[in-house]
Amino acid sequence: MTIITTPPDPASGNGVSTEIPPERIVVAAVVEWRGKIALFRRSRLIGNDSGMWHCISGFVEPGVTPQEQVVAELFEEAGLQAEDISDLRQGPVLVLADGRGASWLVHTFTAVTNRRRLCLNWEHDSYRWTTAQKGKRFTNRVSWLEDVLGATGHLAPFFRDKRGTENCTAEGFRGKAAGNQHKSQQGTR
Repeated sequence: MTIITTPPDPASGNGVSTEIPPERIVVAAVVEWRGKIALFRRSRLIGNDSGMWHCISGFVEPGVTPQEQVVAELFEEAGLQAEDISDLRQGPVLVLADGRGASWLVHTFTAVTNRRRLCLNWEHDSYRWTTAQKGKRFTNRVSWLEDVLGATGHLAPFFRDKRGTENCTAEGFRGKAAGNQHKSQQGTR
């Protein structure tokens, strides 16, 4: 098994690199239409995050680039074909910790579509168009959604302090050492 090693983050002050196995490398895409974003509710048929609101996401398959994977996920989960996407922008790569403290490498994207109606597969039972700011009203959203929305420029960049409180920063994301915190990364794997 190959382990991805991210460089140490000087902002965290700990100088420790993060090792991330390939099975924890994912893509996360925010679908945008006319200035609104789509939030997707995970189907009850899904084991992880069922009933929770999030963006399009998926594991990066071996031998596939993050760009290729996100295009496949957009088609599989929302029915978006290449001609439906007017712009596909890659955002920063994030390292996010899950509830158990395991690190995930998240390749972020924004997919601008010209289609209002999306075609969901079995992974979702609903979607809603909303502004990113109003997305905070969806109380049952995944904990990492704001991280992805901030990274893709849909929300003002913020960090969570040790109490889990969101704090906006003028200079963007700040690396943190533990918990449900994240570090922005400049490179890809």
